Amino acid sequence: MTNLNEWFEKGLTTKAYQEQMESHKENMEKVYDQFSVPAEDEAFFDQLKAQNLRAIVLTEDWCGDAMMNNPVLLKIAERSGMEVRFILRDSNLELMDQYLTNGKSRAIPIFIFIDQDGNEVAKWGPRAEKVQAFVDEARANLPAKEDPAFKDGQQLMIKQLTAAYTEREDFWHEIYLELKNKLTMVKSVN
Repeated sequence: MTNLNEWFEKGLTTKAYQEQMESHKENMEKVYDQFSVPAEDEAFFDQLKAQNLRAIVLTEDWCGDAMMNNPVLLKIAERSGMEVRFILRDSNLELMDQYLTNGKSRAIPIFIFIDQDGNEVAKWGPRAEKVQAFVDEARANLPAKEDPAFKDGQQLMIKQLTAAYTEREDFWHEIYLELKNKLTMVKSVN
């Protein structure tokens, strides 16, 4: 496997990622501005800070899931002092193909958490279970791919998903809880 420290160093800072965004920039900022981590989780953030983890985010700005998930990660990172770097999926398939969903899909975002030596300690993505169930239900209502109405139905579904992703705080909190659970299971190497 490729050295994850090298990928981290190659990645874009949050500011550089945001500056190059052409799609979903305002939606991502909206989620970021409206989501806040629970104040009562101070012990979790103290533990996370002590682990000195970093995060690599496989993403693209056109991805609705990234638009919703990335701000939640950024809020966790801010509270715990975690450095985050963004790797664009489409120009870095060598890394992406090591993190396929179900062994076949290049679904994003994928969050790879590494220690200071570049060892992967956890990964998460591309969706929280509750969000996946919502997407599965929306897809189930689409006509068959061969149906002439499929394309219009799919475009409407994407529009509806984007609206839900930018408005549903319950989704944001579900993402937060899954990330918190994943990161709580990481054993400190100190």
